Amino acid sequence: MRSQKITFPGSQGELAARLDLPVGKPRGYALFAHCFTCSKDILAASRIAREMTAMGLGVLRFDFTGLGMSEGEFASTNFSSNVDDLLTAAAHMRETLAAPKILVGHSLGGAAVLAAAGDIPEVQAVATIAAPFDPAHVSHHFADKVAEIEQAGEAEVTLAGRPFRVRRQFLDDIRSQDQASRVANLKKPLAIFHSPIDNLVGIDNAGEIFRHAKHPKSFISLDKADHLLTRAKDAAYVARTLVAWARAYVDGLDTPALAGPFAPSLDHVVVAEAAPGRLTQVVDAAGHRLLADEPEAMGGDNAGPSPYDLLLAGLGACTTLTVRMYAERKGWPLTRASVRLHHEKIHAQDCADCETRSGKVDLIRRQVALEGDLSDEQRAKLMEIADKCPVHKTLHSEVKVETEEAR
Repeated sequence: MRSQKITFPGSQGELAARLDLPVGKPRGYALFAHCFTCSKDILAASRIAREMTAMGLGVLRFDFTGLGMSEGEFASTNFSSNVDDLLTAAAHMRETLAAPKILVGHSLGGAAVLAAAGDIPEVQAVATIAAPFDPAHVSHHFADKVAEIEQAGEAEVTLAGRPFRVRRQFLDDIRSQDQASRVANLKKPLAIFHSPIDNLVGIDNAGEIFRHAKHPKSFISLDKADHLLTRAKDAAYVARTLVAWARAYVDGLDTPALAGPFAPSLDHVVVAEAAPGRLTQVVDAAGHRLLADEPEAMGGDNAGPSPYDLLLAGLGACTTLTVRMYAERKGWPLTRASVRLHHEKIHAQDCADCETRSGKVDLIRRQVALEGDLSDEQRAKLMEIADKCPVHKTLHSEVKVETEEAR
């Protein structure tokens, strides 16, 4: 994941944001809204962003006004200002990157994305995580101070162990929200993530959101997760499930269909050009579908591995598979094998043990990492076995490629 710190103008000054990007060209962008009094850097937000970028999405997460690194006074903010901040962030993305296709909101941020979604026409899917149905639900966190706020106009409250000043305008604002109508008129696919044991925002809130929403809508139980998704595996589950769900609704997330005269086959690899990319290809290997492309520097869209990347991947997978099977057959304590590979062309005269003496030759550098309580002798043998994987042998043997036009 590549991460960039950015800022953009908000209603009370600069809003601080973090743009998380995948290694290649993003297949789309998501906008993430954090929980009440949290920040963009809360573990749940960063972990979900990391998982989403691993699946090809760019994610913008930002601090609401008066929180985190964003400017402004928290006491002057309210739910409506949070919604305005979301719209401002979406506008910034539209102008500098691309408008978000997915809105994701955690806790009160989930309520905010439900309120903002109707004003961001490019959004094709919305997801909430542990979100309250009614924004006024947040007042439960400082119920003992509500009377003082109403009488004195403001009071200091403690939220998540930190002091905040809350004014009467905040209470008036959250009480005035017609969230039921917003959810009912969302007109966008909705995924609702909630834990049945959430003790801050009860599961009944998810039920109300689901009841008011129109189809397509989905509820995904987070089983044993807590409200803040403090377990890494819970955040990862949300991100992976969210992207898998969104593929049905969001343009560009799903792998293109395999077009052309060749049908998928168990004993053939089929490759065909895939629109709209200039050089993007869709690959079907025994029913496993993926994209291939060239980097942007080579005129491609970097939508998938390059042909040489796929070649290295084949050699790397063959290496670890061969090492694993040999270690198991010997009963050796290999816990994990990993391979890193790099391809380049070098001058033949720089290669001391190459038969070719002129021009250039292909050089593949392979590093094998062997984990486990292995002896020196076992490690040496496994490194020897790595050179005997079938793909390695193929690359070192005479290979003949027959090409004919399909009719």
